Amino acid sequence: METLNKRNGPVGRVGTLVLLVIGGFMTGLAGAQERVLKTAMQVRSAADQSSQQSQQQIDNLANQTTELLGDFRVASQALDRIRVYNTHLQSLVNDQESIKADIQAQIDGADEIEQSIIPLMFTMIDDLGRMIELDLPFNLAERRDRITGLRNLMEDANVTDSEKYRRIMEAYSIEADFSRNMEASTANLEIGGESREVNFFRLGRVMLAYQTLDRSQTGFYNKQTRQWESLPDSYRKHITEGLRVARKQAAPSLLTVPLNAPEASQ
Repeated sequence: METLNKRNGPVGRVGTLVLLVIGGFMTGLAGAQERVLKTAMQVRSAADQSSQQSQQQIDNLANQTTELLGDFRVASQALDRIRVYNTHLQSLVNDQESIKADIQAQIDGADEIEQSIIPLMFTMIDDLGRMIELDLPFNLAERRDRITGLRNLMEDANVTDSEKYRRIMEAYSIEADFSRNMEASTANLEIGGESREVNFFRLGRVMLAYQTLDRSQTGFYNKQTRQWESLPDSYRKHITEGLRVARKQAAPSLLTVPLNAPEASQ
């Protein structure tokens, strides 16, 4: 009992107090550590969350960068195509400018040609008219009317120069055909001061002969004397046969025709 009392004395009370202090300290220390740990865990959690957010932002930026890079490549390819197309358009424009210049040169040249073609057409008409007057006198009314029509045509402002030229060339073609065909016709002719109805036989531009309907008189047009002259009876059957051939009443055959022979008038 005494020993117990000793232990429960001042020293014992101090020890008990120390133990209580140490226990309280340990309890406080444990609480502080718990708070520190909790705070550290919160910081770590916040850091992890921040890291995740940063990574998400990085991923988003990476995706945006990839999309932008893809858009850039598409835009770059489109730009290349546009450049190629613009180059093509420029080539077309240059070509059109060249064509335009050529057309303008042709127009300028056409004006010069027009200034020279009009006098030429008048000359062609005059030459054709003179040829008709110097030619064998067949279908004179028709041929002279054609020349008159051409001269009137040249004064018509409603007719193009190309059409005028075409009509002139058509007249030349008609006259050229006369050199390659034969013709039989009937008309009046003054013979010995008397108008007689006769048959005319034309062989190209080589010969123009006549024969009365009763075949009693036969003659031809002498281009040297520009007169109608009688032919000997030996030509009668040949002219008659020529008329039949021209009318397609007989097959073509060898004919003897006058060629401005001096003896034809004898």
